[in-house]
This record gives sequence, structure tokens and C-alpha cells, in this order.
Amino acid sequence: MSISQNKLYSPQLRDHTADKRMVMLTAAALVVGGAGTGGAWLLLKLIALATTLFWKGQLATTSVTMGLDASALLIVLVPVCGSLIVGAMARFGSEKIRGHGIPEAIEAILYGESRMSLKVALLKPLSSAISIGSGGPFGAEGPIIMTGGAIGSLFAQCFRLSAAERKTLLVAGAASGMTAIFGTPLAAILLAVEVLLFEWKPRSFVPVVAAVLVAVIFRPVLIGSGAMFPTQVIIPSGLWPLPAAFGLGLAAGIEAGLLSSALYRIEDFFHRLPVHWMWWPALGALVVGGSALVDRRILGAGYGNIQALLNGSMVLQAVLLLLLMKAIAWLVALGSGTSGGVLAPLLTLGGALGALVGFILPGGPAFWALLGMAGIMSGAMRAPLTGALFAAELTGAFQTLPFTMACAIGAYAVSVLVMRRSILTEKISRRGRHILQEFSVDTHDIMQAGQIMTHDPVSLSETMRVSEAIALFASGAKFRSYPVIDAAGRLCGLVSRNDALAWQGDALSADATLGETLSDFSQPHVHPDTPIGVVADIILETGIGRVPVIAATDRRVVGIVTRHDLLKARYARRKDEQARSRPISLPKLFHRKD
Repeated sequence: MSISQNKLYSPQLRDHTADKRMVMLTAAALVVGGAGTGGAWLLLKLIALATTLFWKGQLATTSVTMGLDASALLIVLVPVCGSLIVGAMARFGSEKIRGHGIPEAIEAILYGESRMSLKVALLKPLSSAISIGSGGPFGAEGPIIMTGGAIGSLFAQCFRLSAAERKTLLVAGAASGMTAIFGTPLAAILLAVEVLLFEWKPRSFVPVVAAVLVAVIFRPVLIGSGAMFPTQVIIPSGLWPLPAAFGLGLAAGIEAGLLSSALYRIEDFFHRLPVHWMWWPALGALVVGGSALVDRRILGAGYGNIQALLNGSMVLQAVLLLLLMKAIAWLVALGSGTSGGVLAPLLTLGGALGALVGFILPGGPAFWALLGMAGIMSGAMRAPLTGALFAAELTGAFQTLPFTMACAIGAYAVSVLVMRRSILTEKISRRGRHILQEFSVDTHDIMQAGQIMTHDPVSLSETMRVSEAIALFASGAKFRSYPVIDAAGRLCGLVSRNDALAWQGDALSADATLGETLSDFSQPHVHPDTPIGVVADIILETGIGRVPVIAATDRRVVGIVTRHDLLKARYARRKDEQARSRPISLPKLFHRKD
């Protein structure tokens, strides 16, 4: 058979896998970015409406301070009423509205083919607005990530797209929503990369940035412009602030670990209660109300508390009280399974920790509170670049970036060393799913067939009789299959033990040659420069365990790749990670030949 009849797998090698579909996805992301921004605006309006309704009995979207003039009884009852509504919505609507949203978005991306339902898109912002508006100590970022992601996913499901392309639009909606809420486009892009995308590819990166830019354009019109928490900080002089910022990061990492551990211990406590989970949010709300009786500032998202910490206007006793009561209320409420975000509470708790340091170190509470926010976000969410830039963008204090980075990396280092899971991934792990939040180059994408193949494999001549091939396999052939070549060494096909079994008892074909028998056979094969990931795909799709490698010039068989060769490539990469060589001696270092 001629080589033209063979099926050749030899993709054009490029640095990136982007193609013209990236343009299509970017155009779709522009629509999703606008919808995500609109979803953020709607969520903020719903929160304001719920707040005025619960605390003033009015249907309005004006700004209201929760619990300012309320009686002690009302402060306890309002959060309970809101939580009862959220529990009923989760029970009879969708259980996926429970929690803070980001783990659910991650799970949909990794295990749900990036498909989210219309029910979640509608119920999540509504339930979060009721929860926050009734005094729940949460922020709007988790719900908007879930809502924006649902918008992107639903839009993607209207078209014929792959799961990876749906993921791109899901994350584009989430990032645009976060940008609209906080006015932090760069941090939203980094959050997408560090937490949601699980890849670094132009196919996903370009559309996500496009969606974020749409949110940047429309945010001043719908929500407002400028930094969300404008802050003027004084950076202490000298060399010591950077090491001190790193030290604060270590403390923030420990704080993040303690918060995560406490949260899931509380969640386990609720799971042991002899009542249906629909009632858990109401029980958690009793703790929220009790905490609010001690410090009413813990009610709601607490953006005013964040601004006060960044202004340095809180006294030491107020900061300590806020840190303690906010932690208790937030952990119990979130552990009860109600709907709300984690970022605003984390900013409050990290800022309070930093402010406490600021009462001791030069620079004042405001500077150190800002760094504490970067550290707690990095440690809790395992997103150091996002945490460092988010704090700077949120406040407009970009001159603090070296210090926020030092604090973020300190918290990140502690978090990954002492915590098996982050506050985001622990919930997914408890559902039996494992997530590895590390990016690395896949060996199967960078290694080529020529690097792992067996050179000059044992082959059979096209002139061999079928009866001889049957006898070869009957006598215990070393391999399960052999390439068949012509006189010039070019590939004619592949003969396997299964072929020999099929030929047994067929007297008509016994005298035929392999070349004649395989005349209609189409054998997949590859070139030496074919990525071994493509070889793995061929083996999986065809069930053939040995794939011939042919030269690109004269089409001769130069090697063969087996399943075992593919496993050896993975093992070699793992060996590079773990095997440690002996250190070079100093004399050899100076006398080393170039």
C-alpha cells in the first residue's frame, strides 16, 4: 500500500494553540462583559432594596446604615427572618445558592463542563441580596462571581461551543462582575488566572480581558468611578518596612489558616445537628444578631468598616472588638450554609490585624491595614498576585505595591505550607474532588515522538506470508504488534496478535503476503516532531498500543512509540522534580571546562 493511504498525525507546531475561534470568543466576551456589569449593578440595587425593606420598612434603594436606630429585638430578629427566606429558597429553589459562590464556580468549571443553570443565575443574586440586606456579615463579590459566571455560561450554552470555550465565557462574566463591583480590573484579571481559569492560554486570557474592559467602560455610568476606598497612606522611611510587611504577611497567613479551620469545624457542627439544613441559616443568624448586640458594625458587608480602617480612624479597642465579633458572626453564618461572599469579611479581618500592628509600628494603622488586606486575601484564597494588586487598586495607593507584594507573598508561603486546602477548595475537597492549584507545562505538550521512541524497531517485510506471521505470533512473539515495511523501509501497515488470530483457519489468505493482505489498511502514524500528547490521543482513539514514527523526508519507519514510552516521559518529568544531584565541589566549580 502507498504511504498516501496512511493516516498521518502531524500538527503544525506553534508556541500557542490560539486560532480564529479566539476572535469569536472575544466578540462573545464583549456581550458577556456588558451583561456581567449589568448583573453587578442589579445585585447592588437588590442589596440596597433589601436593606431598606428589612431595616426601614420602605421600598427604596437609598443608602441605609443597618441597625443604627433599631431595637435589640429587631437586631436579632431581622437576620433570622432573612436567613429563613434564604433557607427556603435553597430548599425549594436550588441548593447551589448556598455558600459564597466561588467554590461552586470552580466546581462548575472543573467538573460540570462549565454549565450553570438559569435558576442559579436568578436565585443567587436574590438570595445574596436578602442575606446581606438583612444583616448577614458578607460581601457581594462571591455572589457576583457566581452570578456573572452563570450569565457567561448561559450565553455560551446558546451556541455550539466546547467545555473549554464555555469556561472562558463563564470566567469572563465573573471577572467583569468583580470589576464592576470593586473597580479593580487588573486584580479581576489576575483572580481569573490564579483561581478560576486553571490555564494560561490566549484563548481564555484575551476574551477575559475584553470582558473586563467592557466593565471598565460601563462602571462609571452604572455604579461610579474612582477607587472604592480612596486612601492616603504614609509609607515609613528606611529599609525595615519591606521585611516588616513580609512579617505581617506571615501573621496574615496564620490568620487565614485559623479562619479556614474554624469555618469548616463550624460547618461540621451544623452537619451534626438533628435538623434539616434549611433551618441552619436561621440558627446561624441568631449568632449574627447576638454579635451585633455587642458591635453593630458587624452587620452587612461592612464597607464602612473597611474605609474606617484605611483612614486610621478607629481606636485600638474598636479594632479589637471588630476583629473578634466580625470573625465570630461571619464564620458561624457562612458555616450555616447561607448565601454570601467572603472577600469583604476577609478584608475587614485582615485590615483589623494590620491596624493592630500599626498601633505599634511607625506608619500608622492605615498603612498596615492596607497591607493586612493584601495578606489575608493572598493567604485565604491562594492568590498572591491578586491580593497584592487588589489592595492597591481598591485604594488607589499604587505606591504601596512593593509592600503589598511582600505581605501577600509572606501570607501565601505560610498558607501553602501549613494548609492542605484553601478556604475556597476545602469545600470542593469535602465533596470528593481534588484540585491542584499549580500551573506547569505538560510534558506531553513539549516532548516529541522522536525523543521517546524506540529507534529502528523490529519490523516485518511486506513479502512475508500470512502463514509465517501466524506462526510468529503462535511461537510467542516478543511484541504484540509489528510495523510492516516495503523494500525501501516505508510503512505499509501494522500487524498485531489479534490480526493473526483472525487469519487462523482462513486457507485462502494463508499464502498471501502481508503487503497484499494489508492493501486496504489505513495505519495511523506520526513524525518525529509530533508532540507525544498527540500520540497519546491516537492510542486512546484507535486502541492501537504501538504507533509507528516515520521520517518526514523519505517516509521510512524510524521508530515506534508505545504506551510504556509515554509513561516513561511522565516519569522522567517527575524525576526532574524530585531527584536531587550531589552538589559540585568548589575546586571543580573553578576548574570546570566550558
